Amino acid sequence: MTNDVRLRAVEDGDLPVFFTHQLDPEATRMAAFPSREREAFMAHWAKIRATPQETITRTILYQGQVAGNIGSWVQDGHREVGYWLGREYWGRGIASAALGLLLAEVKVRPIQAHVVSHNLPSIRVLQKCGFVITGREQFADTAGTAIEELILTLPAPG
Repeated sequence: MTNDVRLRAVEDGDLPVFFTHQLDPEATRMAAFPSREREAFMAHWAKIRATPQETITRTILYQGQVAGNIGSWVQDGHREVGYWLGREYWGRGIASAALGLLLAEVKVRPIQAHVVSHNLPSIRVLQKCGFVITGREQFADTAGTAIEELILTLPAPG
């Protein structure tokens, strides 16, 4: 499986695929993150790609096809990691393999991820890669519903 997963720099042609992935209602429910309209989505990615020294973004390829994206950035003084896969790629070990590849590239530890508590598959991906639950927070979604978010941390060695 790992040999079928690669990371590469994000290319302009990847963005329409990423846009389609983030429109999936089940994906947005799992992530508790609303989809963006095309213009806002493209502006968000333009901003991300304009700061390569702060933000590391990669396209996840599975058997040569764009399966999703993964990245790392600094937020509130902490190095963070996050990813988004198209639903057709869920449950195949692709996210775990991609996260392992990114963690080999991004050496900063500790590194954190924030995941809503109902997103059990994503929690498992992070735990398989050595992350442990280190905190819990609450936020309100766009409808005002309280959502519990877990903070998972990959600690520094030793």
